[in-house]
Amino acid sequence: KKTVVLNLVVTGNTNIQTVGLRGEGNPLSWDKDFLMTPVVKDSLYTTTITGETGYKFSEIKFTVNGEFELQNKDNRKVFFSEGDTTVYNAVFNRYP
Repeated sequence: KKTVVLNLVVTGNTNIQTVGLRGEGNPLSWDKDFLMTPVVKDSLYTTTITGETGYKFSEIKFTVNGEFELQNKDNRKVFFSEGDTTVYNAVFNRYP
């Protein structure tokens, strides 16, 4: 069982309606946003996902207003820590 806390900084967008996450493995999907919660509107968003997995990482991309980041680029890989909780910090449309 793993818990992943995802924090996303969004810069340069002022008309944000939704910020989401797409990826592999339940509860994520490549077809539908897993919505993130605003901490600071138009700037900082977060979500926490808990689930069981036998994998060492998951592939994801963030979305703003339903539009994928990093178009035509590789997916982000979130590697799970050895402990129960992994924290992943990212900036929209930029690799770490």
